[in-house]
Amino acid sequence: MVHVITMTKHELVALGYGASRAQDIIRRAKLLMVRKGVAYYKSPKLGRVPVTAVEEILGLQISTRTLAELAKTMQHSEATKEK
Repeated sequence: MVHVITMTKHELVALGYGASRAQDIIRRAKLLMVRKGVAYYKSPKLGRVPVTAVEEILGLQISTRTLAELAKTMQHSEATKEK
């Protein structure tokens, strides 16, 4: 089984990108994946893309440590909202 690390516009916003810029990055990553032959990303409702596609668009590498810390922060904020 292959595990692909993915991200959404919410994670990009948490990394400091504006909401519209984050949405544009996700849209461009989806187009990139479709050009690579992965038709799954043609879905207009899909908002989660591989981190590798985002890295390719941005021209920088996102560390797995950063993603793990981001996930913990987002889970904590979700738990706080539920209370």
